[in-house]
Amino acid sequence: MTGEHEGRENLSQETKDLERARQSLVEELEAINWYQERVENVSDAGLKRILEHNRDEEKEHAAMLMEWIRKNDAEQDKAFEEHD
Repeated sequence: MTGEHEGRENLSQETKDLERARQSLVEELEAINWYQERVENVSDAGLKRILEHNRDEEKEHAAMLMEWIRKNDAEQDKAFEEHD
């Protein structure tokens, strides 16, 4: 993970799994940004289509992770339902 504050040995398996999912979500969002930058800078149309496809796959991965997080973190799910 990005950093430990209390030591992993003290964390429940549920917390560890949620941390893994959240970190994976961060990484998917970063990948989306990287692919988007490349899409906007590439000159070859064929390569652009490949990069757009890859970017969109990362968006699907991010959605899958967020869905899993919502199913496994009731407070996070509630925040999505009730935010301003």
